[in-house]
Amino acid sequence: MELRKLPDSELEVMQALWSMEPPVERARLETDMALRHPMAQTTLLTLLTRLHAKGFIRIEKQGRSSVYTPLVAEHDYLAAQSRRFLDKLCGGSLPAFAAALADSGLSREELDELRRLLERDAL
Repeated sequence: MELRKLPDSELEVMQALWSMEPPVERARLETDMALRHPMAQTTLLTLLTRLHAKGFIRIEKQGRSSVYTPLVAEHDYLAAQSRRFLDKLCGGSLPAFAAALADSGLSREELDELRRLLERDAL
């Protein structure tokens, strides 16, 4: 399955779900989202329905409420979007990607850390 890029609002919901132990109860998700990005309950439910339709989450009824389980791992989504960025915006060119990273405002320490990770084959 190709992982499409999520709109920012849906990605924020996924990030909240990824940060919690699944399955996540609706009330717990609402509380977390209120701290991250306040939104109306109906908006959150709409976003969850969209994520379910796209295959990103499973929705299960538990009594009168629902619980949500991510079906796409955060790592897999990030990897797919990084590849998409490399292909679409950098034309598949690793040097262009590296230059974009270097010009992105990363600090010298962050660039050194990236270099160390690459040298240790820790990525």
